[in-house]
Amino acid sequence: MSRNDADAAPPALPEPTVSVADPARLSGSVIGRYAIGSLGTGGFATLPGLVLVFYLTDTLGVAAWAAGLVITGAKIWDVLIDPLVGGLSDRSLRRTGSRRRLMVAGGIALPVFFLLTFAVPADTPPVVAATWVVLAFLLASTSFSLFQVPYIALPAELTARYDQRTRLLTARVAVLALAILLFGAGGPLLRKIGNPYTGYLVMGLVAGVVIGAGMLISSTVAPRGVAPDLAAVDAAPAHGYRAGFAALRRSQPFRVLLSAYLLQALATGLMLAAANYVAVWVMHSDDALTFLFVALIAPAIVFSPVWNAVSRRLGKERSFRLASTLFAVAAASLTAAIWVPGAWMYASVAVAGAAYAGMQALPMAMLPDVISHDARTHGPGQAGVFGGMWTAGETTGMALGAGLLALILTVTGYLQTTAGHTVVQPGAAVTGIAAAFGVVPAVLTLLSLVFLARYRLRREDIDDPAPEARS
Repeated sequence: MSRNDADAAPPALPEPTVSVADPARLSGSVIGRYAIGSLGTGGFATLPGLVLVFYLTDTLGVAAWAAGLVITGAKIWDVLIDPLVGGLSDRSLRRTGSRRRLMVAGGIALPVFFLLTFAVPADTPPVVAATWVVLAFLLASTSFSLFQVPYIALPAELTARYDQRTRLLTARVAVLALAILLFGAGGPLLRKIGNPYTGYLVMGLVAGVVIGAGMLISSTVAPRGVAPDLAAVDAAPAHGYRAGFAALRRSQPFRVLLSAYLLQALATGLMLAAANYVAVWVMHSDDALTFLFVALIAPAIVFSPVWNAVSRRLGKERSFRLASTLFAVAAASLTAAIWVPGAWMYASVAVAGAAYAGMQALPMAMLPDVISHDARTHGPGQAGVFGGMWTAGETTGMALGAGLLALILTVTGYLQTTAGHTVVQPGAAVTGIAAAFGVVPAVLTLLSLVFLARYRLRREDIDDPAPEARS
């Protein structure tokens, strides 16, 4: 740790005891139920990011710049409420002994609002349609935050073991990869049912139910039981904001890890939002979208346990840098699609998918290490605060990704349309789409490595309880 962090730290405090008994090895049931929550997180992150801008511009007739404002506005709301939800999650833990209540509330509410997001009637004026979507998606995003923030906090409370956290999170990423494939490939297939309006409605219904079911099952893994020293946790709702920014100020590992993850969320959010446009306007095939997701996810599933093994040998932080570098190289190679689009792109996407598994599992496994390290020096019971700030950062990146795509489309002259009408896009717009899928995400990922180089926590800082390992 840096000298400034050590100077700012008060005397060491005991580890939090707000967890199940800390076994040497997590049970398969705990890992399985926790991992299945990624059906919810993966589905909600993937499907709106993939189709919502396209739904607005190519079905509802909303201008690209306005579609970008709709998505970005809803995500800004997420950023504002995530720290608040983090504080509420810690407050719920203090009062009830579990973070489960918020998770269940989110799992019940989200399917309703997710369906409404894609339920705009045919012939609705674009302004009314955009307003409908932003309000419904805002409520869906709020429901998602109620689940996601405490869900992110749980690994720090399920086990204190450095390697067990990696095992837990790599299992989660394997399910996440399956969820991305399920929603990324299945969602576009469902929207082909009937006319575009009916198709999106069916997609919203089926996807919402699956997302909610994953959330509710995963909520059962939340530990019960409050440590006596949690009575000191601030019960005020605004605690989430104050404590969140305080955590950023005092924890150097959290700052650099969150900064890197935000940039990578921006890169992957941009690629995700651009994928539908790449399939239609660069590869000239609606079916290419499904093949792109298969190319991305199949390697991610295979390589999830590989990154677990690599991290045991090299450490999480070095493995994370390796995965990020590999992803940047693969994304950069896709820039050639500007001149020679074709089936070769699936190979580059497959390499990116192998790297993506590490880019998801490793930082998520590093976050509970950061939380535990902070608990030793600043007191337990604030995992929800860290989860809220983390989710806010991830949401910011994903929102800016969709917003950046909308900006690129606007600047390059992309032509919006309504369902049943055909347009011919200018060459500049097609070039912009290809760049948004390749070179821009590559640059953002390389920038994230600048922050990762400053991450200081190592295995001995987590597993070694000696005081000098905590400084």
